[in-house]
Amino acid sequence: MPLSALSFVLASKKSEIICLQQLLEMGRLVGVVSQLIHVLQRERGTANIFLCSHGELWADKLSESALQVQLAEHAVDDLLQALDLSGQSMSNAPRLFSRIAAVLHSLSTLPLLRRQVQAQEVDQPEAMRQYSDVIRTHLALVFEAADISGDPTISRALLAMFSFMQGKELVGQERALGAAGFAARHFDEVLQQQLLDLIEGQERCFLTFSEFADARCLALWQRLLDADSSEFERLRRIACTRTIPADNGGETALRWFEVTTARINDMKRVEDLLEDVLMACCRQRISDAQASLAVQQQDIGQIPSPEPHYSALIPPQLSRAVLELVEKQSRQLQAQDAELAELRATLAERKLVERAKGLLMQHHGMTEPQAHKILRDMAMNQNRKLSDVAEAMFAMSAILSKKGD
Repeated sequence: MPLSALSFVLASKKSEIICLQQLLEMGRLVGVVSQLIHVLQRERGTANIFLCSHGELWADKLSESALQVQLAEHAVDDLLQALDLSGQSMSNAPRLFSRIAAVLHSLSTLPLLRRQVQAQEVDQPEAMRQYSDVIRTHLALVFEAADISGDPTISRALLAMFSFMQGKELVGQERALGAAGFAARHFDEVLQQQLLDLIEGQERCFLTFSEFADARCLALWQRLLDADSSEFERLRRIACTRTIPADNGGETALRWFEVTTARINDMKRVEDLLEDVLMACCRQRISDAQASLAVQQQDIGQIPSPEPHYSALIPPQLSRAVLELVEKQSRQLQAQDAELAELRATLAERKLVERAKGLLMQHHGMTEPQAHKILRDMAMNQNRKLSDVAEAMFAMSAILSKKGD
């Protein structure tokens, strides 16, 4: 039996359902990765306090925090085991698999780093850099999931979650740096500027989150902001002004870590709600697409088949019925593509900026907030968009690379 237009109408809807089911799996992966990042952030802060106190504080907590990370790794491994490594059932598999490879490689560096921390063979800045690099590869995987999404509603949920996780990571870095400064009972000018850059970066990330998050997540975030601890603000002000009070045995460092950890745990509640919203969104879109497919199949079943001797000449009423189905699906896809195009533009700009920051961090040893500040200052001085400056930086990098060959 020859294929007809109706065959491809149904094939289109079935393909949409397969893509949405893939996004549901990506949503599950994003959820377990967010938990892994959360415990990695805590391990980083614990190591900072241990190293900056010269091993006097929290030696007993090092193995506990490492165990939490290992348990979270197992949850990630279980989901990765279920992936089809052939990539045949997954869109944009090469980019996604490359990100997963980077994540797994970064996790393989942790055992050595832990031994070095335990033996105090690595200093605090280097340990923090290595932990932050591991976390950054995990965030890049979440961003990749947002970038490959072909559904605008799910893309918005993923972009909101990525932006919030990125902001929470900067909060985690602030906790770690503050803990280091308080444990050492000293904040120099460089450390103070790093803290100020981190605070600015957090505001930038949470602003993007607010643009794409749904009402429930925004309401929870606002409640947490309204209830923010005055003690946290007091300790943050001490750190940023470098006026360290005298204390006994790093009590201020431990109190800072406790207060900021409570704040980050509250943020994890928002992150968990973002994950719930993402998963509910994926399931709802699959349900909607399946219902739409059932309606299409019913409508097609009501269209009379042409008589065998008319196979080369379709009756006008049959032609109109087929055309209506094709045009209806076409309009739905066009509306979806228009919304998705705007999100893809946002994602493309974010990807350019993230890659440019990575270039600065790799070749100039900058932190993420420092790299962003450089790009932002260049954009302001040249009166250009941040993404345009990032694109120009890549073009120049490519030219210099070719000259060096």
